[in-house]
Amino acid sequence: MKNLASPKVIKEILEESGFKFSKSLGQNFLIDESVLDKMIAGSGIDENTNVIEIGPGFGTLTQRLCMNAKKVVAIEIDSTAVPILEKNLEEFNNLKIINDDVLKCDLEKIIAEEFGGENIKIVANLPYYITTPIIMHILESRVKTDSLCIMIQKEVAQRIAAKPSTKDYGALTVAVNYYSTPRLICNVPPSSFIPMPKVSSSVISLDIRKEPPVTLKNEKGYFKVVKAAFGQRRKTLLNALSNSSAIPLSKDEVLKVLTGCGIDEKRRGETLSLEDFANISNMIFS
Repeated sequence: MKNLASPKVIKEILEESGFKFSKSLGQNFLIDESVLDKMIAGSGIDENTNVIEIGPGFGTLTQRLCMNAKKVVAIEIDSTAVPILEKNLEEFNNLKIINDDVLKCDLEKIIAEEFGGENIKIVANLPYYITTPIIMHILESRVKTDSLCIMIQKEVAQRIAAKPSTKDYGALTVAVNYYSTPRLICNVPPSSFIPMPKVSSSVISLDIRKEPPVTLKNEKGYFKVVKAAFGQRRKTLLNALSNSSAIPLSKDEVLKVLTGCGIDEKRRGETLSLEDFANISNMIFS
């Protein structure tokens, strides 16, 4: 069996297939065995685990997943990579490859048909240009998954794991932490990929919460408050909320809400905890 993490093997596959990396698809294939080992360990995959992999490419990570998991469904958007992927992993009978866009395919249907509705884990080396849409699509649609173990741009990982009152803390932090508990697994240098990206990466696990960390009267209202608070970061909370068309209150009414929550009107959204946002939204959207 070829070791697909070997740069030599990857170069041989490229020469044999004539494959060209697509900049528009953000293709950077992982070729670092130590990082692959950390992803498998960090994701908690074993012989009883069902896995959906997003963006398998040539199958470097897929190969490790098939060796360790019960069953793997790999979703690859690039039709020119699929036959190469099939050839590279032809010895595995616990793998199914689907040529589709993860943002457009029906993940719940795939889980029902391929895994009998059993919970799964999602593992991916995500293209940088579409990282956030994919993460939020999976979280917001509440796909039946236990966790997402994903390779993403280091800067995005820092934003997801940020604490209140830091420059990286924002709407993405609040949203991801509402649905999951982030856990940094490792940082990854550009040299771990072919071709090498211009930025560093991180592997992060998003362990899906069984229950939200806060009690809400109106979930949509909660995210309206979050979006409004971070929409104009330099403005005070009072001004940011009262100037937002999504918040159906006058400035005086917003002030009463903030006072009722014990929150200083001059604070900014980046200083608020998830509980603070919940308290505000519960008073506005009851």
